[in-house]
Amino acid sequence: MIPKPLHHANELLAFLLELVALGGLVWWGFRTGHNPAVHLVLGIGAPLAVAVLWGLFAAPRARHPLPVPALVVFKLMVFGLAAAALYAAGAHTFGLVFAVVAVVNTVLATADRESLARLTH
Repeated sequence: MIPKPLHHANELLAFLLELVALGGLVWWGFRTGHNPAVHLVLGIGAPLAVAVLWGLFAAPRARHPLPVPALVVFKLMVFGLAAAALYAAGAHTFGLVFAVVAVVNTVLATADRESLARLTH
């Protein structure tokens, strides 16, 4: 189990990463394509689809929570898509840094979650 202050900091970082992921998808969507309709559909549709899926499967109060291994894969896929979107939108360094921070955060959160589960069983 990680120390409580680190746990809280990592949870805050996870939330900020989720917001950055949505923002990166918005930015990518509005920069992709050659006409305003495509920009609008991708700039609103991509982050909206991810937000809905996150709410259904990955949020703390998800309607259909995933088991931990599937949750980790889901989060890494979303963060990977967001990192690729940031990279494709021209934010190469930011996209790469985002990917690394997201992986470290997800690994730390998973290890913390598993250690908490062992304590309660």
